[in-house]
Amino acid sequence: MAGHSKWANIKHRKAKVDAQRGKLFTKLGRAIIVAARQGGGDPNTNPALKLAIMRAREANMPMENINRAIMRATGGLEGEELEEVAYEGYAPGGVAIYLKALTDNRNRTAAEIRHIFSRHGGNLGESGCVAWMFEMKGFIVIPKENLSVDVEELMLSLIEAGAEDIKEEGKSIEVITAPQDLERVKDFLENQGVKFSVAEVTMLPNTTVSLTDRETAEKVLKLMDALEDHDDVQHVYANFDIPEELMEKIS
Repeated sequence: MAGHSKWANIKHRKAKVDAQRGKLFTKLGRAIIVAARQGGGDPNTNPALKLAIMRAREANMPMENINRAIMRATGGLEGEELEEVAYEGYAPGGVAIYLKALTDNRNRTAAEIRHIFSRHGGNLGESGCVAWMFEMKGFIVIPKENLSVDVEELMLSLIEAGAEDIKEEGKSIEVITAPQDLERVKDFLENQGVKFSVAEVTMLPNTTVSLTDRETAEKVLKLMDALEDHDDVQHVYANFDIPEELMEKIS
């Protein structure tokens, strides 16, 4: 999952900039609206809404914004009609990309996503062409720097707390959980005073494509960034793996 953790860290650094200009809050608000419309406005009985609120709070989205989004979804306020759609395709180097979007105009969004793929050397595929390569999982990245506990002891404790798999990847520890166990493992880390840089429910690839050519790697990252930057796109997942030394040069 090395490639995934690197992109996840890039996303979270970028999210701070997005939040400053309000763009991230718009995306998070849309996710809350859709989740509440599909499963009701009570996060205690709606896991999807609970997750959407958790992501919003992690981005420091004000509760006022969150409550307003729930009210729009449950009829308390007027709002746009949104539907969730998935797009699949390939980036340069044969990298598989799977993304989810919320849109009020499916045809417009599809055309714009297709244009982004084409402009960055990729191509939008048919439904189902890459979805089978990904699986929904809880995903946590723990930087090793300033880690005050023994790594081996921490890994054993994480398994007891509900982690499915734990790996050391360069300067970090990657923890994989079942989606429903993410919050429990996250709470365990917080109670132990262990800091993490990423904690999210995501789509992890079953296999990865190694990118060792700098030009190809840069093209893939630019495509990922362009897709993430689209107003309708909520999440972008890919199965690339870029070596640490190459990633540092690109960054």
